[in-house]
Amino acid sequence: METSREYVVDCDSHVMEPPDLWQNYIEPRFRDRAIRIETDPTDGLEILMIDNQPLLKGMLAGLGGANLPRQSLFVPGEKKYLDGCPPASYLPAERIRMLDEWGVSAGVLFPTVGILWDTPDDALAAAYTRAYNNWLKDFASGAPGRVIPIAHIALQEPVSALAELRRCLKLGFKGIFLAPETIGGRRFSHPDFDPIWSECEAAGIPVCLHVIVRFNRAPGIIGQFYQPGEFRAVYGFALGGFAQVVPAAMTMVADALFDRYPRLKVLCVEAGCGWAPYIMDRMDEKYEHLGWTFPTKLKPSDYFRRNIWVVAEPEERTIGATMDLLGEDRVLWGSDYPHIDSTLEAARLIRESVAALSPERRHKLLGGNARAVFPE
Repeated sequence: METSREYVVDCDSHVMEPPDLWQNYIEPRFRDRAIRIETDPTDGLEILMIDNQPLLKGMLAGLGGANLPRQSLFVPGEKKYLDGCPPASYLPAERIRMLDEWGVSAGVLFPTVGILWDTPDDALAAAYTRAYNNWLKDFASGAPGRVIPIAHIALQEPVSALAELRRCLKLGFKGIFLAPETIGGRRFSHPDFDPIWSECEAAGIPVCLHVIVRFNRAPGIIGQFYQPGEFRAVYGFALGGFAQVVPAAMTMVADALFDRYPRLKVLCVEAGCGWAPYIMDRMDEKYEHLGWTFPTKLKPSDYFRRNIWVVAEPEERTIGATMDLLGEDRVLWGSDYPHIDSTLEAARLIRESVAALSPERRHKLLGGNARAVFPE
């Protein structure tokens, strides 16, 4: 990695998985159920297949698309999946080239197709994640020091999830990605998941709660207002992060998970940063009156300042205030590259957004805080 530039880390970037990733990387016994892209012979439209069932048809370029006119992504068949995949999203050498152009030292890598699929088959879910993690290991090896790989862990079956976590730690992964939703009715504080948190705490890696997309159901708590199949992009994209990531983080605090694991790191990704001070105040006020119903060792805001980090959007105006109230060591930034609601100007925009901050705070926000979150 270059040492002449300031250390800058994009803490929310994505890969666009090659269409044949799972066919090439999944174990042979699951190959006939691999995630893949097929073409409908009747109309020529692409179909994303999950366990041999169609999930999305005709608009797969919209899974990425930061490099394309947005309206073209919503016309069925006008663009294909690979059209929405700029080379830097799936080729390590091109990712390095893009990071150099942006003046960014490293990018934290999350999946794209991986934030879409879910399956009730525990064994298949685990196989999907193993295949993705093996591919991501190969991707990261092609860009040493320039990307921070985050393992996809399926929590449905905690024993296999723990085994995959330990395997990924040996491979050099620096965190885990989890969908911010309950698993079989169990919140993250359920004892079934304690071995996962213990392992993450011991390894010093963050649990990354990242926004997900579900085309067959409304994720999180937004189902009553946003039904499956309904398309209202401004509402859905604006609310999605808050309605998914924030309740997940709040329950981890309220359920006293951080009393059991005081050194556990939780990174809230693609929900912005400005929500954190409001939620801290809100929870503290309610805890003052009602904390006796489920007492914790500390008041809620103390857990936010100790255990939780947030990722700011490039043009977010509350970065300075969040650093004041949550802590200047708690805020990072992310581009969401190359997704449809991201911009290729993210690196420039975040620098403009923090120009008025003190040099020390700019350094922390742009990359210094990432050093504390992600182990060397």
